[in-house]
Amino acid sequence: IDNGRVEVGGKVRAPIGIQIRRRRLALKISQADLARAVGVSPSYLNLIENNKRVVGGRLLLRIAERLNLDIDRLSGDAEQRTIQAIEELVADPVLAGIELDTTSIRDLVARHPEAAVALTRLHRAYIDATITVEAYANRLKSDPILSDMLHQVLNRIAGIRSSAEILSSIPELTGAERERFLKTINGEAENLTGVLKQLVSYFDQSASQHKAISPLRELEDAIIAANNHFPRLEDLASELRTDIAQKGALSEEALVKALKTQFGIECRIGGKFAGRHRYDADTKTLLFNLSTTPSTRRFQMCRIYAQHAAEEVLEEEVARLGLGADESIRLARGAMSSYVAGAMLMPYERLLEDAEKWQYDIDLLSHIYEASFEQVAHRLVTLRRKGAEGLPFGFLRADASGRLTKRFPLPGLTLPAVGHGCPLWPIYTAAGTGQVVRQIGEFPNGSRYLLIAKSVEKQVSGYQEQPVRLQISPLYTSDALEEARMDDRVDAGTITKQINI
Repeated sequence: IDNGRVEVGGKVRAPIGIQIRRRRLALKISQADLARAVGVSPSYLNLIENNKRVVGGRLLLRIAERLNLDIDRLSGDAEQRTIQAIEELVADPVLAGIELDTTSIRDLVARHPEAAVALTRLHRAYIDATITVEAYANRLKSDPILSDMLHQVLNRIAGIRSSAEILSSIPELTGAERERFLKTINGEAENLTGVLKQLVSYFDQSASQHKAISPLRELEDAIIAANNHFPRLEDLASELRTDIAQKGALSEEALVKALKTQFGIECRIGGKFAGRHRYDADTKTLLFNLSTTPSTRRFQMCRIYAQHAAEEVLEEEVARLGLGADESIRLARGAMSSYVAGAMLMPYERLLEDAEKWQYDIDLLSHIYEASFEQVAHRLVTLRRKGAEGLPFGFLRADASGRLTKRFPLPGLTLPAVGHGCPLWPIYTAAGTGQVVRQIGEFPNGSRYLLIAKSVEKQVSGYQEQPVRLQISPLYTSDALEEARMDDRVDAGTITKQINI
């Protein structure tokens, strides 16, 4: 403890004392009465409420029960997300030179939580406005419709100005000549009005289609807020798996048969079309390119099966995410069905048991479950069931250009929302190697994380095809790693080096 800064395992704990204090005051319970009810001294409860003592376990449960609070509200997850958002805010180049360390950020969230949330919303609005300005600037340069309209506007203005200059500079014009120039000005003004109306309408149409944040970012934030775990979808996956195969793995043959029998959907491999797979709802045909890997075929079959077998449940889960943009909702439907597919192929209890048994060896787990490296890495992120959690994993995916295309951060580890990550991360050094790269990364706030990365091919490339390569990087805290190493829960392999980020 240092000036109210509480650390556990090298990481700053999220401040929840303010929630306890506010709830106690709202219920008009004195500090002494609450302390007596939960079995601690008033002075100790005062330290808890001022975020100078860590509270957890049975004591936290007693406090939550006495204050009639959902224990999830006292998990500190919301506060931790706010801390991460402010760390991202402080890292913005606009704020270069402003020193705000982790302790100060935590104190802000602890003492003024509403102000902290307001700052994050303002930063989000700033990012949205910046993206909008950049988008309009790019459109002005590249949109032929806008270019033509602006060209017409300039021509009309030039015509009006020319006629007006003649009228003002040549007093000896006859009445007929003046009338002709006035008609020209009037005609150009009418034409200009029409073009401007079209221009405004075009921008209004564009603005109505533009959302405050990118649909993908909105969806990612919602999934992160749910801690990447959806209990109802886990139960659904178990039910669907039982429907298809009572025992053993979900074979491709069993999935093909189930889709045909239950929904009349036929699966075909072969043919030429864009992409690796495509579902034709009109003909009820699930098509796969010849280059599609077996793991991808099984995954997509599970997705389609879930979409047809439990559409109502999936829609309810999408609605619970609270998304605003139509495109975000569309993406969420795919994300929820993908979640179910992953849970069908890798059941929670079995995967957790195997992961612990084989020390979280992702390549080996990929072999056991006949899944891709990415599928297993992503599934490990979702093992967050209360009371049966796996190691806390984060996840990054980058395309061949290095652009981050998917991200699921860890508490205390701020990841870029858009663009590229740090070039020192192994997700970039692993590109094209096909090998697993491991590094310990130490961040400016002193936190340490194990960073793992592997370059994978999304499909088998033919002679005339370019291979689609992605870099996948699971990551988890170094503290969790050391704890797991002590009881042989994880084998991190050979750490290539430690890097300071």
